[in-house]
Amino acid sequence: MATAHLLGAPVLVLNSSYEPIHVCAARRALILLFKGVAQPEVVTASLLHSASAAINVPSVIRLLEYRRIPCQTRSLSRKNILARDRYTCQYCNRGCPMSELTLDHVLPRSRGGASSWENLVAACRRCNNRKGDRLPEEADMRLKKRPKPFTLHTSRCLMRQMGNQQETWRKYLFY
Repeated sequence: MATAHLLGAPVLVLNSSYEPIHVCAARRALILLFKGVAQPEVVTASLLHSASAAINVPSVIRLLEYRRIPCQTRSLSRKNILARDRYTCQYCNRGCPMSELTLDHVLPRSRGGASSWENLVAACRRCNNRKGDRLPEEADMRLKKRPKPFTLHTSRCLMRQMGNQQETWRKYLFY
């Protein structure tokens, strides 16, 4: 497996209390391990080699000191909107790669629609073009769910969703 792919692998980050708090790339997890801020809880069979050592890539790490996690808000961005909507078109409910999804303003900008959590949704190109500069009802389209801000609950749901593919995470995600 290529080193770049290994360094980009998702790693579950636990607080010292074993509460899941974040998902980061293996590269960031390794930095936390080398700094002595975290310890590995679960490692993969994949090895990264340096000139003098080989290290297993972690799958789950735990912070050594408890970190108080304040009520988090996420910045409004394309990446965060697509993650909130689980990379699924909110009109036809089709899962798509990130490159095939667009952002749609439910209330079009030309009609005074804001770029906000409550007005932006993921849409495939076909549905976005079909809707155009109209309201969903005018285009005879329906949203699968009402858009909401990204919350801690949303973040935990996404961690659980990723845990479906990461068997080693399940015991930490409170299924």
